[in-house]
Amino acid sequence: MTPLRQRMIEDMEIRNLAPRTRECYLERVARFAQYHGRSPAKLDGEDVRAFLAHLAHERRVSSGYIIQTVSALRFLYRVTLSREAMAEKIPFPKRGKRKLPIVLSRSEVAQLLAAGTSPKYRALLTTAYGAGLRVSEVTHLRVADVDRERMVTRVQQGKGRQDRETLLSERMLDVLDAYIVLANPQEWLFTGRHPNRPLHTSTAQKAFKRALHTAGIEKQVGIHSLRHSFATHLLEGGTDLRVIQVLLGHSDVKTTTIYTHVSTATRRNVISPLDQLPMVAAKESSS
Repeated sequence: MTPLRQRMIEDMEIRNLAPRTRECYLERVARFAQYHGRSPAKLDGEDVRAFLAHLAHERRVSSGYIIQTVSALRFLYRVTLSREAMAEKIPFPKRGKRKLPIVLSRSEVAQLLAAGTSPKYRALLTTAYGAGLRVSEVTHLRVADVDRERMVTRVQQGKGRQDRETLLSERMLDVLDAYIVLANPQEWLFTGRHPNRPLHTSTAQKAFKRALHTAGIEKQVGIHSLRHSFATHLLEGGTDLRVIQVLLGHSDVKTTTIYTHVSTATRRNVISPLDQLPMVAAKESSS
């Protein structure tokens, strides 16, 4: 590990950045250094500009990816390298318009969960959907976060470093119990090769993709679609939007309202003006 990387890690720890944010920042800075083949300490604003242009025009990454990269580079130059003037010159791109989430139907979710390749991944996918969790939240669940007495799932230090409680249904608990009896996890509910470390998010995403393929579902979705589906299905079932906001951990209800755009129940209650037109017999053509 280079001294610069070690110093950046310490700077992020001092500022109590979330583990996922630290991981993201380190990965983006490493890609920046690899692209130029030199330490970021020896690079300047033109080098940053060239790298961002490479991401936008050659790799064609999303605006969100570029924004994360800019945030990482700004932190590096402002905090770790104390080059405030350079950090200020790194521009934030305009965020693209938010796309509507792709949602799985209830039958598709059922097929996908049944297609889990092992008890562990079936339990992981069931928990992601049943509690409406982000992938980083489900992989960082601890055994103690499954509160059987109160029937809630505790999320510790989720996005925005917020704790919250969400659902723990009887069916979800049955699937988890079947997995726990077999795997006997100790601290972390889902682990990878190392029993003392949580499962990596990329491994969870791969498990989702395998289940998606096995279930024969052709929608182009990732594991986050289970969270979208959880929220949409709750809304279609009549759950109040502000309750869904709390379960998802959204700080602003405006973020939650996006699910009103994909809920079929919302559209089902709207009568098309076509169906309200008076019925008039069609005139037959004389030709």
